[in-house]
Amino acid sequence: MEISPETQEQKKAQALIEALPWIQRFSGKRMVIKYGGNAMINEDLRRAFAEDIVFLHHAGIHPIVVHGGGPQINSMLDRLGIESEFKGGLRVTTSEAMDVVRMVLTGQVGRELVGLINSHGRYAVGFSGEDAGLLRAKKTGTIVDGEEVDLGLVGEVTAVDPSAIVDLVDSGRIPVISSVAPEVGDDGQLTGDVLNVNADTAAAELAAALGAEKLVILTDVEGLYAKWPDKNSLISMLTADELRDMMPTLESGMIPKMAACLKALDAGVPQTHIVDGRQPHSILLEIFTSEGIGTLLVPGSPESQAPATTPESGAQA
Repeated sequence: MEISPETQEQKKAQALIEALPWIQRFSGKRMVIKYGGNAMINEDLRRAFAEDIVFLHHAGIHPIVVHGGGPQINSMLDRLGIESEFKGGLRVTTSEAMDVVRMVLTGQVGRELVGLINSHGRYAVGFSGEDAGLLRAKKTGTIVDGEEVDLGLVGEVTAVDPSAIVDLVDSGRIPVISSVAPEVGDDGQLTGDVLNVNADTAAAELAAALGAEKLVILTDVEGLYAKWPDKNSLISMLTADELRDMMPTLESGMIPKMAACLKALDAGVPQTHIVDGRQPHSILLEIFTSEGIGTLLVPGSPESQAPATTPESGAQA
């Protein structure tokens, strides 16, 4: 009997069957997903991202989304005629600029994503690092020409209280969290200021505090390259120790993302991913296929990682 070529419907069925073991493995687990890059500003990619999040939800996985909004903040500052000063490549955030940051992140970017997710059902709830004591932060500067430079209202996360997020997840909701946080002074008390915090770092801290199974960071490259810009040097899997050795050689734009991955791994998150947000449904392709499409980072050293391609053995997904 001659077997007919695989039909489009059969290919769809095969894709669903391939996803089954990964769904079984991750059902009931929390995943923190950092939303950013082109996936945030391209309309088609934004809709695809929202569909991915809803799919994860219905697959029994608990997605928690953390977002920044650099392009949108830049656009609003320009529109309002607020000039930005940069030191060491980083924006100095004045109190005037911080008002815009809060407005854009919590009132625009977050609300738009909540709306896209909720177009599929009543799932998403907008949140910020200010709400219910979720995040606390301290001011941080940068080093320029060997000297420390004040960046204004820019901070790094120092504490996370995930209880409100746990409550939302347990009630069947999808939290969408903007990366701002109240400032804590040296005395441990709130100062009354709110700081702009790096969304990659905030996502890593939250993933650790939630005991998440994964941290997934969307970016505008295919993953981590061993020899950037050689596209043939894409790394599919890397251990924490290997990444530590590579850190001094990385491009500046990738350093915060990889530092966040290391922070999450060191805090006990089993897997972190760098995924190309320019590709529609990249999250599903990375999590629910054996090959994956981005860079998977795992704890430990190369010697501690046995070759593996199954969900039980901790492969690409």
